[in-house]
Amino acid sequence: LSGGGNKKAMSGFSLDLGPLKEPLGFIRVLEWVSIFAFATTGGYSGTTHFTVSCQGKDLIAKAFFGYPFRLAAHPYSIPLCNESSSNNTYLQGDFSSSAEFFVCVGVFAFLYCTATLILYLGYQTVYHQTTRGPIIDLLLTAAFAFLWLVSSSAWGKGLTDVKYATDPYHLVEWCDYCKPGDSPSMGRLNASVIFGFLNMILWAGNCWFIYKETSFHKDPAPPATMEEGGSLPKTD
Repeated sequence: LSGGGNKKAMSGFSLDLGPLKEPLGFIRVLEWVSIFAFATTGGYSGTTHFTVSCQGKDLIAKAFFGYPFRLAAHPYSIPLCNESSSNNTYLQGDFSSSAEFFVCVGVFAFLYCTATLILYLGYQTVYHQTTRGPIIDLLLTAAFAFLWLVSSSAWGKGLTDVKYATDPYHLVEWCDYCKPGDSPSMGRLNASVIFGFLNMILWAGNCWFIYKETSFHKDPAPPATMEEGGSLPKTD
């Protein structure tokens, strides 16, 4: 019995690339852009620096930061003019909640996108076997569209705070003999926010094409007509 059950399960898989030519499958492929959203954020590391002018010499103070952007987790040294040692201090701010939430949404969206593509291309009959399959797919896709909106907005605000906290001009406000260095490169992080909102648009737009696969989009049944040969109303 177990052998027959395994054969039946294997026979359910039937590779068909046809759905990739339709909006339902094609947009799912485009939604793989979610990998760029969490990769550009999760793999980021940068530096910010400023110089301390001491007796005609410029000493560099450099601070490192990166994902998950707990800026106060790592100290950096500020050279002291009247001593051979240095003073350890920290960048201010913890923006890990918005960054980690954004990355988490991206990872789960990528996994769900991959799973549904396998379902579309290999198990079309299973997907349409009952009305629940497209409905569940619609609800989860709408949920991910909402999560992309929330997480991208939160991370956009978090990124603005990260830029301010690591701005060399902000770091030297307290120091009269310090000069700001170059601002850290934030191109990858700016791209991550753009990818986040792009994913929100793709997932929200895909809801319409999934809705067309549900039973809610079926044409209403034609109105019932009087059977031929039926009795006519009596008249006086």
